[in-house]
Amino acid sequence: MPIKGVLFDFSGTLFRIESVGSWLAAALTEREVSPDEAGFERWVRELEASGALPGGPPPAQVPEELAGAWAARDETARQHREAYTGLARQVELPDPGLYDALYERHMAPAAWRPYPDAAEVLASLRDRGVAVGVVSNIGWDLRPVFRAHGLDGFVDAYVLSFEHGVHKPDARLFHTACTLLGQDPADVVMVGDDRHADAGAAALGCEVRFVDHLPVDERPDGLRELGLASEVA
Repeated sequence: MPIKGVLFDFSGTLFRIESVGSWLAAALTEREVSPDEAGFERWVRELEASGALPGGPPPAQVPEELAGAWAARDETARQHREAYTGLARQVELPDPGLYDALYERHMAPAAWRPYPDAAEVLASLRDRGVAVGVVSNIGWDLRPVFRAHGLDGFVDAYVLSFEHGVHKPDARLFHTACTLLGQDPADVVMVGDDRHADAGAAALGCEVRFVDHLPVDERPDGLRELGLASEVA
């Protein structure tokens, strides 16, 4: 069937978060903290292992006291912040203000890069009259990231988990997105990088296609290779 709508995941699909090192360096600069090289590298390793960077490597282990917030982290802004700042606090940093600075940094447009083919694919779908939505498990408003990188004009609807109180793979998020696009799920393709969360769209009858969650420089044409624009009505 011809494609009439496409839903995209955000992190790992259209955009990728910066590295843990870059993330930490930005927060240290903001707080005017200047560590030695050995200290910086140690904090990078420990923050990476803790899973404190949203969109970055997952935690090796979630502390028991954070289990509840972690399980529901994408359902409210409060739980998202609690979960990720809690993970960051597993690492002993020299300035208590760094934990909030790190969390704020990950929401900054400068912390995100679109994949090289994202603009091309989104523009091609727009030119062909295909409705486009973004469905994301997230605890904050990502719209400023799209605006800052010039991609907001290609998106017709955003369905963000924290604004609806449920997270993927819950079919309600995908149903809401299809409704906002005015499309039957059978005519909509979901594109994501998470074989569990994004596959939830299949319960509605959407086709689901996957890209690999790779650094931006290692995935120059993963979206283009899906051939979405060539299958439109």
